[in-house]
Amino acid sequence: MKKVTLSLLGAAGLSLGAPLAIAATLNVGISGDPASLDPARVTGGVWEEDVLRDIFEGLIAIDAQGQIIPGVAKSWEVSDDGRTYTFHLREDARWSDGESVTADDFVYALRYQVNPTTASNYAHRLYPVVNAQKINAGEAKPETLGVESRDDGKTLVIQLSEPAAYFLKTLVLPFGYPIPEHVVADKGEKWSRPENIVVNGAFKPVRWISNTELDTVKNDEFHDADEVTLDGVNYYPIEDKNAGISRFQAGELDILRDFPAARYQWLEQQIPDAVKITPSLGSYYYVFNLRDGSPVADKRVREALSLAIRRDVISEKLLDGAVTPATSLVPPGVSHYTPASQPGLDDDMDTRMSRAHELMKAAGFSPDKPLDLTLRYNSGDEHQRIAVAVAAMWKPLGVNVEMRNSEANVHYSDLMQGDFQVARAAWISSYDDAQNFLQLLSAATNNYGDYQNPEYSQLIMQSDRELDADKRRDMMQRAEAMALADYPLAPIYTYAARNLVKPSLSGWDNNALDMHASRWISVQPSQ
Repeated sequence: MKKVTLSLLGAAGLSLGAPLAIAATLNVGISGDPASLDPARVTGGVWEEDVLRDIFEGLIAIDAQGQIIPGVAKSWEVSDDGRTYTFHLREDARWSDGESVTADDFVYALRYQVNPTTASNYAHRLYPVVNAQKINAGEAKPETLGVESRDDGKTLVIQLSEPAAYFLKTLVLPFGYPIPEHVVADKGEKWSRPENIVVNGAFKPVRWISNTELDTVKNDEFHDADEVTLDGVNYYPIEDKNAGISRFQAGELDILRDFPAARYQWLEQQIPDAVKITPSLGSYYYVFNLRDGSPVADKRVREALSLAIRRDVISEKLLDGAVTPATSLVPPGVSHYTPASQPGLDDDMDTRMSRAHELMKAAGFSPDKPLDLTLRYNSGDEHQRIAVAVAAMWKPLGVNVEMRNSEANVHYSDLMQGDFQVARAAWISSYDDAQNFLQLLSAATNNYGDYQNPEYSQLIMQSDRELDADKRRDMMQRAEAMALADYPLAPIYTYAARNLVKPSLSGWDNNALDMHASRWISVQPSQ
């Protein structure tokens, strides 16, 4: 039996010599409007996780350095066979209405996530749990899920069907948050509106103007409320990040998440003390729709399109050197893993273009017999500039590109429904494990292009169950190499976390996960 108990005081990063902070409301520019404040009804966007991380707390949490710390669970044990997780809940965990947070709230939430009527985008994350996949497929009742409340709600037991080495790390995601059954029973589907919502995180929503502003106030019932210095956090969805920079410089924003890479050098010259940039675990890519009838269902076309993309031009000229060209799905920097390169991407550009022309000709396309494609991306200057550049790179192959853009929620909803031909997509990891990227090509929810390879899926399933770290890594590397050779996507660049943060803020630490809960942030008085 492996037991984990972390020091709550040390995990919070308290310093007796730190200067006193002043009460203030933080204004944060995020990349889009949340689809919902219900943890089971968000699309999985980073901006949604930013908000939900502030208003909910799961069994485990993330500190300012991106490390796992106790959340509602004060300690936990994992059985030697890796199948049983036992969490001991803290006595002082309360909802914002004063009710205790119990293991029953987690049981309710996890059943809610896998219930097919919920249609949660996170349901597949729970598939390692006993009966989760059957429940989600409508083949078993939610009550049969392998979760149990014990000791009058102070202990939660999660039973897995097979070992899943990454499982604990995933519990920082929204599917791991509790949901207040007593509020859902009273308010129904309207429970997560600001006027009704009850939360257990550091902040509580009080006002939401769709696509404009989401306001929260400090939650005095939060178990660590005494260490939270902010009065509240206001979030502003800003898809035009250049406008976001202007608002930051005007003092309207204290933090701007994900500033445009193309502005990096200029920002370093203008406001260097505010620029926070660090390598992160994220991949930017174009996904191909492999469904029957799609113009990119032909592998030869997909390979040609990927080979023709000048990733060096995009990263160095369009994005000011703030990102790194990508040749894989899993980015460099993931612990205990070396990603594979998509075949051909390490060749020189002349070789790649020669191969691309041959492939397009074999597929029946040329400048005289062009291929008409629609390229979709979510609104934003950076995405538009990349799309325009890629369209120009594909033109010599005889590809005519029509570009369509939409706001982030609409864009990703269309992708999940398969309503696209080629589309911009990205994945920012919420935990340090190659599995978080590789599941994108085997899961039902985020496998936008409907990539189907039974051998790949089998390797991913086997690696999920493997407890030997080296064997597990080898399986995942084989799987990634196999998938990349099918060209279900075209990697473009590896993310760097790019944020603007006022120098007067403390508690912000760059980390590879780019996760920054507002509970750690404080405003220091002017010197």
